[in-house]
Amino acid sequence: MAKLTKKQKEAFSKYDPAKQYSLSEAAEIVKNINSANFDASVDIDVRLGVDPRKADQMVRGVVALPHGTGKEVKVLVLCTPDKEEEAKAAGADYVGLDDYIQKIEGGWTDIDVIITMPTVMAKVGRLGRVLGPRGLMPNPKAGTVTLDVAKAVTDVKGGKIDFKVDKFGIIHTSIGKASFSPEKIADNANEVIQTISRLKPASAKGTYFKSIGISSTQSPGVKVDKNSISGL
Repeated sequence: MAKLTKKQKEAFSKYDPAKQYSLSEAAEIVKNINSANFDASVDIDVRLGVDPRKADQMVRGVVALPHGTGKEVKVLVLCTPDKEEEAKAAGADYVGLDDYIQKIEGGWTDIDVIITMPTVMAKVGRLGRVLGPRGLMPNPKAGTVTLDVAKAVTDVKGGKIDFKVDKFGIIHTSIGKASFSPEKIADNANEVIQTISRLKPASAKGTYFKSIGISSTQSPGVKVDKNSISGL
């Protein structure tokens, strides 16, 4: 086993890594053991009893975090000229079409979310090989391919995130910052968990929530007792 650093030893002295904690306790521990000298991201990892290779067991969804993500989200809207003003008014950082498609084809991806319209998806679809691997491809299920681009921008800026299960059956997503209060971290985590619960595929057999953990960028993970979460 790798030798623990001084910071890791200090973190492990504040809680028991083998123990499962209630969501509110876990949120407090993550805040206490965060040793980063910057406002670290707080993440949740949910391991599900699904087989993501089967189309009917793919779990993906959208959730509006009650307290937002705590990070400034850079939004690009690829739209027709008649929608440009409303996208800008809603707070989009970049708005356009052909010029930005060219920039992306040239390798530019300095954005967090791309929102577009069904009518221009044929053009945007060409960018799949650049955007796909970076998780930036707009998707109707995530609400990022829509005629109401202004609402989509407002939602994303307000803390709406999308998530999907990876090939190992794990959903990993950011739920805030270490500067958040434990209550806000727990609220955001609970919102994600409840949304995942509602998305349980009918074909998923056995235990749906196998494990839940939260951590910050440089801290070890804290296990969450799923029995402490109402409705699971």
